Amino acid sequence: MRNFFGAICIIALLSGCSTLDVFEKNTFFPEHVWKSNNPCSFTFNIDDTVSLYQIYVVIRHEDAYHFNNIWLNIATKAPGDTVRNQQVNVQLANNKKGWLGTGMDDVFDHRVRITRTPVKLKKGVYSFTLQQNMREDPLQFVLNAGIRVEKQKL
Repeated sequence: MRNFFGAICIIALLSGCSTLDVFEKNTFFPEHVWKSNNPCSFTFNIDDTVSLYQIYVVIRHEDAYHFNNIWLNIATKAPGDTVRNQQVNVQLANNKKGWLGTGMDDVFDHRVRITRTPVKLKKGVYSFTLQQNMREDPLQFVLNAGIRVEKQKL
């Protein structure tokens, strides 16, 4: 029994020391309502300029969400560059499969890649701003929205 407990402690220590090569941050909407005048802003630092990265939008919503997509205005500022604005249609459902994300009970999580291919990032601080641009405002049944950055696996 003591050996089992010791093994569990060693595994916990080793897994706790590993680095996570991912940035993810989400903004929670307390009343499950996202107003268009309430953008979400995120900043993160890149030190590794050799790796390739994928960038994702993260959306969590209730099953009662009224649409099969969400239009987002995404503003991106890379180190030393001006702000780039783009409007992105994030598909959340289709007629054959229903919700495309993973779900538990009546909550669905979506991680949707917004980079077509893996990208190289410059060293420095990046900032992203997400703003919903739907015809329903405030947008009901949205729990949170965020950005996720992953290193491309080799």
